Amino acid sequence: MRQSEPTDGQSSHHLEDKPAERYEIDAVKMLWRQFAFKARENGLETMYHALVKRDPILRSEDLFILQVDNEVQKDYIQPHLQSMINYIRENIKNYHFQIEMEMTKAEDQEKILISGKDKFAAIAKKQPNLQTLKDVFNLDIEY
Repeated sequence: MRQSEPTDGQSSHHLEDKPAERYEIDAVKMLWRQFAFKARENGLETMYHALVKRDPILRSEDLFILQVDNEVQKDYIQPHLQSMINYIRENIKNYHFQIEMEMTKAEDQEKILISGKDKFAAIAKKQPNLQTLKDVFNLDIEY
């Protein structure tokens, strides 16, 4: 049997047999955000935050990248990813659409600030005048 010939019930499982209409990237972004809000309504706060933190990245014709901050986020989102893919596929009528997750690079991540000293150092790095004020006026910052 040639591959193009459908077999009993199997043709519905092949992407080639599904619609693959053209779509706008803005439509994907809108659906991406809609799914994020639905996730939040369903108590999936971690997924919501990961989806709204960054826009999807178009990697190739039908492949979008969801950037996550760490393995914990990745492990949390993975079981829900297929339902998101299906939601977007159905709405854009393109079943070749795919999403892959990638972790962001370490330098892109914000450092988790634990102590007041760390917080002050981070803010002073962005605003050097704060360090100058602290030194000039001999301020004792509560840590």
